[in-house]
Amino acid sequence: MSVTPEQSAEALQGMFKFGQSLAEGFLDFLGKQNAAIQQVAPAAAPQVPLPEAQELAALQKSLAEAHARLWASIAQAKPGEPVEPLVQPPPGDRRFNAPEWASSPVYDYIRQAYLLNADYLGKLADALPIADGRAKARMQFLTRQYVEAMSPSNFAATNPEFIKTALDTKGESITQGIKNLIGDMEKGRISMTDDSAFEIGRNLATTPGSVIYENELIQLIQYAPLTDKVHKTPLLIVPPCINKFYIMDLQPANSLVRFIVEQGFTVFLVSWKNAKAEEAHFGWDDYLEKGPISALQVVREVTKVPKPHVLGFCVGGTILSSALAVLRAKGEDPAESLTLMTTLLDFSDAGEIGCLVDEASVAAREAAIGKGGLLRGQELAQVFSSLRGNDLIWQYVVGNYLKGKTPEAFDLLYWNSDSTNLAGPFLAWYLRNMYLENNLRVPGKLEMLGVKVDLGKVDLPAYLLATREDHIVPWTSAYLARQILGGETTFVLGASGHIAGAINPASKNRRSYWTGDSAASVPEEWLQSATEQKGSWWLHWIEWLKPRSGNLVAARNKAGNAKYKVIEPAPGRYVKEKA
Repeated sequence: MSVTPEQSAEALQGMFKFGQSLAEGFLDFLGKQNAAIQQVAPAAAPQVPLPEAQELAALQKSLAEAHARLWASIAQAKPGEPVEPLVQPPPGDRRFNAPEWASSPVYDYIRQAYLLNADYLGKLADALPIADGRAKARMQFLTRQYVEAMSPSNFAATNPEFIKTALDTKGESITQGIKNLIGDMEKGRISMTDDSAFEIGRNLATTPGSVIYENELIQLIQYAPLTDKVHKTPLLIVPPCINKFYIMDLQPANSLVRFIVEQGFTVFLVSWKNAKAEEAHFGWDDYLEKGPISALQVVREVTKVPKPHVLGFCVGGTILSSALAVLRAKGEDPAESLTLMTTLLDFSDAGEIGCLVDEASVAAREAAIGKGGLLRGQELAQVFSSLRGNDLIWQYVVGNYLKGKTPEAFDLLYWNSDSTNLAGPFLAWYLRNMYLENNLRVPGKLEMLGVKVDLGKVDLPAYLLATREDHIVPWTSAYLARQILGGETTFVLGASGHIAGAINPASKNRRSYWTGDSAASVPEEWLQSATEQKGSWWLHWIEWLKPRSGNLVAARNKAGNAKYKVIEPAPGRYVKEKA
């Protein structure tokens, strides 16, 4: 059937109006979600400003024309003949990989129309006349949440894989999907892995050791030696308190803890308590004093080494660096070297989490839990999952509920789902002074445990590891620690993201990392002269650490000492407590 010019013009005008309607509804969504993030009433939310009229009209015209081309392409295709898509998903997007999306013109149209609309909304968010960088980044983040949630792959009616699976299983997949949904509702979270496949202490966190000290916030683990001789200088590890420590001790083949012990080091590790009502009053100073400062004192007394090595991961690195600054302000020389893994000391660009933190949201947290209370682990886990919604939310919605599948066993995702609570006063102080006001980098700006802190006085040798695709700690921000710490720094950039780049087992020796001698103040300039090395950064780091670790001495086969007796075997009670 031929189409008259008048009909074509009418269709194009209809598509243009669709673009207008889509923009209006989307901007209304942005306003309401922005208000929710700031935790004020949606009615009080400032209206999201429209792009310039000319730019908005151009975007809507471009969308209408793209839809017209798509419709013509699908309508003119001959049955059975493949048609080259007019629009492709971005690299790494696997939502539409199944052949069913391309084999049917209906679903082919649905997926391509969605991709056109997604691209339009992304450009619309970019065009919003918002001068504040944090607010603009938040709008772009919310845009991604909206676009990912509206994908046709997420709905039974528009996902051909759902239909094929239902037919292949004679409806069993639908029944199982409903069961999976009910089960996850009872859990209060989406299942990402087979939880029954793992147990802490059985096949996770199995490196032999003993708990030799505990207080209201930590247990301190001393790991048993795996070599006859060890380096004289021990290592204390401070993991993040927002997750369980066993990300550093998953299974033997990918355990950083075991790797270090096998290299001839006496290793101690802080296991943070999963905060409950009894710990809901603890603040930043409590986490410093009862965390790394107490642990350092125990390590010194047990090993009789006055200056251990210390390693901090993510927020554990921020806490550890702050504790070292406190000790330096009190006249102590606390450690032999500092290793920071994906750690922020300068929060000027705090990644995607930073865009969610503003004065209104922080003030709301301070009012709600700043003087006592808890941030529930599940809420924190949802925030982190939303940063990678397609990977950590929607693929499991589709797999678990639409296809009725059971997630595969994956230790990293089991850990990711094992959320922890945080004490409210600690969190509120951290959000305001780090993410919002970026005070830690300013010498003398912050007082901790009664002294003014200056990270420039932390003048010990430091090894700084960042990862190139980190969406939580941008590598360019982690690099800025070189201008803040007072000692000689070695910066290394790992491939991949926040976890996969850091936990890159030497036993598999995959991926790569970049090293360089440049002391450039601009991170991109450093990278230009850096050299890519194949394999795991663990091997590079351990060779950096060994020359700073003293002579080899006979390994101690007994944990603790007369004062610090063994309380229980590793991994201890604290890591097993559920949020």
